[in-house]
Amino acid sequence: MRLFIPATLPMLETLLADGSMPVRSGTAFAATPALVESYAEGDLEEIEHVAFLEAARASLRLLGGELDSGAAHAKHPHRRVVVSVDLPDERITVRPDLDTAVVRISDPAVTTQDIAAVHVDLEGAAELVEAAVEAVDRADLGDEDAELTVGDALDVDLAWYDAVELPFLLTLL
Repeated sequence: MRLFIPATLPMLETLLADGSMPVRSGTAFAATPALVESYAEGDLEEIEHVAFLEAARASLRLLGGELDSGAAHAKHPHRRVVVSVDLPDERITVRPDLDTAVVRISDPAVTTQDIAAVHVDLEGAAELVEAAVEAVDRADLGDEDAELTVGDALDVDLAWYDAVELPFLLTLL
């Protein structure tokens, strides 16, 4: 199953250094049966994009936590990261009780061999992402202005990188 894992640049650095990356709370997003069922139309690619956007939104929360704890990336603290991986179904538990796109990974770490692609914000998105990090909790509580701020960041596409580009990606940022 294709999963979308919310991440940050420090998490990618761990992946590069150790060959594996812990997945926070073992949580990822996917085109689960509940997510597919919630759409009257749309092909798998469109539904996977919805799950991808949920992972990008979750990356905002991870960035906020890193900023609060002082663990944010020194040069690029405001770049969302989503890691696309392919894992066997046996490693995945669908969690519709949490949300329609949420899954949990039984072994909450992924290796470089699991990675299909890495998606990272380009430099031009930094201001929108910074504002969204500050607004995401208020948006979750129903603040319409905050939701618009988060939506502005989610409207910006993340750049796509093949898994083999990971060592170069971190060097070239």
